[in-house]
Amino acid sequence: MTDPKDNVPEDAEPQVEGDATNAQEPEDLVEAEGPDVEVPTDAPAAGGPESDLSPEDQALLDDAARGMEEDELSQADRDLVADMRADMLRAQAELVNFRKRVERDRDANRDAVIAEVVRALLPALDDLTRAEAHGDLTEGPMQVIGQKIRGGFEKFKLVQIGEKGELFDPNVHEAIVQLPTPGATDQTVADVVEPGYKLGDRVLRAAKVAVAVPA
Repeated sequence: MTDPKDNVPEDAEPQVEGDATNAQEPEDLVEAEGPDVEVPTDAPAAGGPESDLSPEDQALLDDAARGMEEDELSQADRDLVADMRADMLRAQAELVNFRKRVERDRDANRDAVIAEVVRALLPALDDLTRAEAHGDLTEGPMQVIGQKIRGGFEKFKLVQIGEKGELFDPNVHEAIVQLPTPGATDQTVADVVEPGYKLGDRVLRAAKVAVAVPA
């Protein structure tokens, strides 16, 4: 009977049961370029932050970064609020100026319209003055009509300008003729040819006068 041990080749290596090197293969290994060196994949990269900082230091670094971002955002918000407040104040000032300008223009337009209406009625007022000078308004219905017309003009602050003896003023007087007068030292109104009228500070019509000048 043949012994099984006689069939084993002489150059074969004996197998050792329980050998750890042959029983378990290394896990999670990758090949690196260069020499055949096996490096575990879960090893930290050389020179990375994990290799230099502890978890406590990394936490402090993250907190500092978040604090810097919050400070920057807070400063940006403050700048935005300041800009919006400046824009609001500027808009309010422009609105106030606009309202004042509108009111001023409205008053100016109103005065201009009143002046044009009164200027158109001045010839009728001149006829009324001539009729009064001739004694036609001393009694009767024309006297009442004349008083009502003049009362209406007075409501708009219409003032007659141009009186005999006052100094000549080219702003309110229109010289029709110059009369050399002995002893005269200034230019004065010698006679009023046609009275002028002023509405408030606006001259509607200059008074036509004869001016006495030094001889």
